[in-house]
Amino acid sequence: MGMNSWLASTSSLLRKKKRSSGSDLKHPPARKMQGFSEDALRGLDDLEARIPPPDTETKPAFTPSYKHTERLSKDAAAGGGLLIDGAGNKVPHYWGHRERLRQRFLKGGHAPMPEYEILELLLFNAIPRIDVKPLAKRLLSAFGDLNGVVAASEHRLMQVEGVEPKVYYQLKLAEAFAQRMGQAKILERCVLSSWDDLIEYCRTTMAHRETEQFRVLFLDRKNVIIADEEQAKGTVDHVPVYPREVAKRALELNASAIILVHNHPSGDPSPSTQDITMTDQVSSACLAIGVTIHDHVIIGKEREFSFKEGGYLV
Repeated sequence: MGMNSWLASTSSLLRKKKRSSGSDLKHPPARKMQGFSEDALRGLDDLEARIPPPDTETKPAFTPSYKHTERLSKDAAAGGGLLIDGAGNKVPHYWGHRERLRQRFLKGGHAPMPEYEILELLLFNAIPRIDVKPLAKRLLSAFGDLNGVVAASEHRLMQVEGVEPKVYYQLKLAEAFAQRMGQAKILERCVLSSWDDLIEYCRTTMAHRETEQFRVLFLDRKNVIIADEEQAKGTVDHVPVYPREVAKRALELNASAIILVHNHPSGDPSPSTQDITMTDQVSSACLAIGVTIHDHVIIGKEREFSFKEGGYLV
């Protein structure tokens, strides 16, 4: 309905109300009727005088401040815009992006792809039908790299704009795959011949954790890893370790040696006084039952610290 039509309609209603009000005054009701005030009715003539004649072209009193653009034009959508498809139609830049990215991955592998595109591929399974590139970049900005994103806690992930429970689930699933694959490279293998794989597995599992974790690798007489177990979880700078429980578990598995591993969420793997004391206590408990500690490795974000190489274990 145009402005003139609306004003004419309003004027007609007011006239009817005025006539109705005038006739009601001859026989006033027992209580005051609800409706337009007398001031409103008196303004009827002024309103009619302001109504332009029919078919008169009108303009808005104020010019809109916004600039009308195509929703996904290059000016309106940074880095995106509209593309021309095979039929000559303009389509949003992200149409077909998922399939193009999948084909690039299948044909060329992950090596030439930036981290945000690898993360996009993973997010496709969690969030359908929208452009997830901005979310991938927000996650990498928040957590540093793919390892940090995959290892992030649910609480911190959900603080990133656009993250849904399905995103957390997909990331934890990817983390589980990575840890299982890394674990498969070291279990039932001689630790002396797979030390690099062992360190890489520990980095994947622990380097980007937000709290300390204490793990024990149990070895048989041939230095083959027979078990990899998480013994305790702690806070950002402490994890409780009970030497008696470590020794007891070694007896249960009939292990001949163990390797202790824990992480420093701060990123600095330098041993603390508490780390050194704890290692001595575990060593004493294991020595009493004939179990050797081959090493205690502290995992940082960029490097590791070996108690054996540092001279703390002989």
